[in-house]
Amino acid sequence: MNPCKLIQEQMGELFRCAEVGNYIRIRTPFLYPDGDYIDVFYERGDDDATITLSDLGETVRWLKMQSTSPRRSPKQNQMIQDICLTHGVEFYRGMLQVRYRNGDNLALAVTRISQAALRTSDIWFAFRTRVAESVTDEIAEYLGEIHIPFERNVTLPGRSGKVWPINFHARTPERSSLVHVLSTGSRGATRRITDHVVATWHDLSQLKVGPEALRFVSLFDDTSDVWSAEDFRQLEDLSDIVRWSEPEGFAQILRAA
Repeated sequence: MNPCKLIQEQMGELFRCAEVGNYIRIRTPFLYPDGDYIDVFYERGDDDATITLSDLGETVRWLKMQSTSPRRSPKQNQMIQDICLTHGVEFYRGMLQVRYRNGDNLALAVTRISQAALRTSDIWFAFRTRVAESVTDEIAEYLGEIHIPFERNVTLPGRSGKVWPINFHARTPERSSLVHVLSTGSRGATRRITDHVVATWHDLSQLKVGPEALRFVSLFDDTSDVWSAEDFRQLEDLSDIVRWSEPEGFAQILRAA
């Protein structure tokens, strides 16, 4: 039976098929963290009895694009192997693969490889967290060097009642500032991060008024060239914009009255 008919019978219309060269592409409803669809490709073996399902290396390519490092660490490779073991998937030449044989459940095979791709792409969150923590460590060290007192990782309630995490609450004789660090190695993640900081500043806007009004500072980690002019424009009316590549400007803003 045609694999597309099998998919429709076993999994419904959420999975869509299309012929792409020598493959049948199965577009799944699963998404990479940046919103792209996870695709599984169907290719017959030479004996026509065994079929290989593969992501054709798209998951690992996607993951590589989220990091400035040219190679995966041994820990990351181990994470991928553990994920494959859990879902019954083979990791071969950078591709997630599953063998499908006549009589097997094709829908189950597609789901296994899709789940493995989804879990593998989630390793990106470990990249992002590590990058952000590294930058905030550098900023904390810099604030100590220039003798600006600060409190790190504070939480403040907004007008909506939601509690927002803030990277730094810095205090100088002139004025106190809340500093939100925007850091990622992924161009696909910038919109989400910017939108989150926009929502934070909007909900905390009551703190910008009064005799002890706080300054809002959006500190962009521009060591990776991922930010667009639109990201800066979204925040310039809500906060002071600074770049981590210009630490003197950051210090100057914190000390301004």
